[in-house]
Amino acid sequence: MVLLGTLANGLGIIVGTLLGSLCRNIPESMKTTVMQAIGLAIAVLGIQMGMKSEQFLLVILSLVIGTVAGEALKLEEKLSSIGSWIESKVGSGQGSVAEGFVTATLIFVVGAMAIIGALDSGIRGNHDVLYTKAVMDGFISLLLSTTLGIGVIFSAIAVVLYQGLIALFAAQIDRLVPDALMDQLIIEMTATGGIMILAIGLNLIGITKVKVANLLPAIVVAILLVTGMYAWM
Repeated sequence: MVLLGTLANGLGIIVGTLLGSLCRNIPESMKTTVMQAIGLAIAVLGIQMGMKSEQFLLVILSLVIGTVAGEALKLEEKLSSIGSWIESKVGSGQGSVAEGFVTATLIFVVGAMAIIGALDSGIRGNHDVLYTKAVMDGFISLLLSTTLGIGVIFSAIAVVLYQGLIALFAAQIDRLVPDALMDQLIIEMTATGGIMILAIGLNLIGITKVKVANLLPAIVVAILLVTGMYAWM
């Protein structure tokens, strides 16, 4: 089943959030420290991903062009408005639903594991990467929900839709894209996504307030640039 890994990932987020919502008596100082620890770990992961690039100038160009597009489209504001709409329907409860939805969605969707795992599920029918991601996201959602509230659970919808679409179309990718090009795409998308992961980590720590959602078009730009370079060569 092509969507098995994706569904497991979504379930992991839901279970983790529900467990986290039960841990309401955790001291605020502990929540803050745990959130900072998560932020540090995510930042290190982002650095590791970013350093995998073989054409870092391409990553810079992707981020610049993608950010211009994201700012013009106001993606951060639109993503936040979706969270606010959900919050108006279910109530604020513990923490901000909008903040929880936006933060968790960016953490779980932006990254190499989401892309590579979904591709692996669609092309090879191997769900190991997404199973691993499900466990990791489950723990992260548990911790995030103790601070950001029940809004984290709605990120499971974005994860299932995003990874599910990639997995469904991935079965056709190997027929259209040469292996050499696919390898280059994964490397540069990983590096570009890594910079965004780093920004998310720094945001969680409280060092920066980067509008990461406005950087998302950089992934598409990276795909176009890598494909253009491959065709040119």
